Amino acid sequence: MNSYQLFRRSRIRLALWYTLVMGGILGLSGFGVYRSLIQSNWTAMEREMESIAGTLHDSLEPMLPQSGDLTGILQQIFPDLCRQGQPCNHNPTLIQRHTIGISDRSTYYIRVFNYRGELLAFSPNHPLPLPQTLNPTTWQTFRSSRGTRYHQFTTILHSGKLNSQTAVQSNSSWGYIQIGRTLATFDAEVNRIRWILGLGFPLALTLVAVAGWWLSGLAMQPIYESYRQQQQFTANAAHELRSPLATLLATIEAIVRVPPSNPQQMQTMLQTLERQGRRLSHLIADLLFLSTLEHQSSSQVFEPCCLNDLIDDLTEEYAEFSTLADINLRQEVPAEDIYVLGHESQLYRLVSNLIANAIQYTPKAGDVVVSLRVRDRTAWMTVQDTGIGIDPAEQTRIFERFYRVDSDRSRQTGGTGLGLAMAQAIAYHHHGSITVKSELGQGSCFILELPGVIKPKTRLP
Repeated sequence: MNSYQLFRRSRIRLALWYTLVMGGILGLSGFGVYRSLIQSNWTAMEREMESIAGTLHDSLEPMLPQSGDLTGILQQIFPDLCRQGQPCNHNPTLIQRHTIGISDRSTYYIRVFNYRGELLAFSPNHPLPLPQTLNPTTWQTFRSSRGTRYHQFTTILHSGKLNSQTAVQSNSSWGYIQIGRTLATFDAEVNRIRWILGLGFPLALTLVAVAGWWLSGLAMQPIYESYRQQQQFTANAAHELRSPLATLLATIEAIVRVPPSNPQQMQTMLQTLERQGRRLSHLIADLLFLSTLEHQSSSQVFEPCCLNDLIDDLTEEYAEFSTLADINLRQEVPAEDIYVLGHESQLYRLVSNLIANAIQYTPKAGDVVVSLRVRDRTAWMTVQDTGIGIDPAEQTRIFERFYRVDSDRSRQTGGTGLGLAMAQAIAYHHHGSITVKSELGQGSCFILELPGVIKPKTRLP
């Protein structure tokens, strides 16, 4: 399986897991909202029915008789109700409809029972068939023969004119009243919510899947880039190691064939072996050093480092080299010593690489200037040359491992292409940064920023 297929499968898995998790969260959230809406509507409906029943009870209580024939009383109290065993008046007046407090006769119905549970009166629109005897359960839900659901509330009717000698008083209630309503509107609302959730959830899940695919691509991009760089590094490292190894093997093979009578040729080949061996050793040491810096595994403790002395030592060390190359190397440092916390050997290696590169890529009679200044407790060190410059397209790659602007010239001078990569790693290890400004034919300027400057000390003459 190639790397493209591997990363594509990983992206698909990541997108699927994201969609699955988000789908589960959306599903649970939608179900919670659905149950909450249904429960709130159901509770509001029951409160409304209890309120209507309470209003009817308070209105009827003073008018309820103590005993005797109830027919006339029911005719007066419920003008639009059908009394049990008598014809119904289906066209009550507006005043009669509001007498008992319910104007929506298409939704609600009323049934009245005496204390023995016998049906006395009922609304003409009550669902059929309903039992003629009382079921004292407070709340009931049932379905009519036409399939319409109803919800019913039953409460006790107390009389305000009770006599202690009457049967009604002995049973502690005058009778019962039932308030019922159709659930057609409630069920329609429930179905509407189900349709919204049923259509909305797949749409939301589709959007989540699309977003998951896009986000997984964003998440995989740095991993893929790191993998690509690792592949490039492996190929470059193999190429760098292959050249000296091939030279070593060829030299060893030649040594084996050289007769013992030719010590001069033997000496030359042994020197070649030593040179290539040292090159391999330096390359491996640089790679190990980079790995140590990138994993922040250095065991050394930061100590105060004087940048003035560091620049003095390096300009003195490269003075002969710059003279041989006909390069004017000079420094511009302040009179006060500038100290930062760090590893002196690593900082020495960093600045050494910058100065060596500046001299190497500057033509004869050129200038290399190393300067130092402090601003806002940050040390700014620059290495500026008048060399060949760097193409803008290559400035973003010069800090990559084994990358060379001029490969042939670097190999001839013994470079491995790790100098600037190590410089950047050292700068990051010291919580600093290194940048470059360059123009072709105008030279380059490498800028090193190191934060955390310690209080300067006066430099002795």
